[in-house]
Amino acid sequence: MTTVTILLFAAAADAVGVSRLEMEVRADCSAGELLALLGAAHPAARPLLERVAVAVNERYAPLSARLAAGDTVAIIPPVSGG
Repeated sequence: MTTVTILLFAAAADAVGVSRLEMEVRADCSAGELLALLGAAHPAARPLLERVAVAVNERYAPLSARLAAGDTVAIIPPVSGG
């Protein structure tokens, strides 16, 4: 197991109830698997987590990106404006 830091912004933070948390995941977990684990732990956030962008260590990353111990994963919800 390895620990990653998750940063949540805007609606994602509201849905989960915190803006930062630490989560233990299996070694070589993907960003997509992390989102699934987060959604399982916070079911109300699940619909939003299906539409977010992910950044790993301050760089946008695909859901297939593999995580390593100490990584910081930012969960960035869709933004609308006008």
